[in-house]
Amino acid sequence: MPRALGVRLVSLTKKKVVAEMRVKRMHINRSGRVNGGAIMAFADVMGAAGTVANLPSGHRTGTLESKTNFFRAGAAPVLRGVSVPLHIGRTTMVWQTTIRNANRGVVAIVTQTQIVIPAKSEF
Repeated sequence: MPRALGVRLVSLTKKKVVAEMRVKRMHINRSGRVNGGAIMAFADVMGAAGTVANLPSGHRTGTLESKTNFFRAGAAPVLRGVSVPLHIGRTTMVWQTTIRNANRGVVAIVTQTQIVIPAKSEF
């Protein structure tokens, strides 16, 4: 998914993920702005990356829940996201991602919960 969306990881630590998504024709809706689903998927990729960086050995993750608040339309040429953990627990992690336009205006804030599960589980 990150490759399909054109997500470029800028930096990744256990406490912060920074990424950019260059806006392409495929991201644009009929109004000429970035489709909300593309914005949500961009944030999901970032929260998942942060979770993976914090997973214990022998575990994997999946998104349990995601909540998005939109504040303004996403616009070309690039969206930038910063994701930080609100909770890093034994069975779940919660990440909050702020997506901004190139002019630094906040497009959306996404809060997602990731499950932490043993790699052999049937999730």
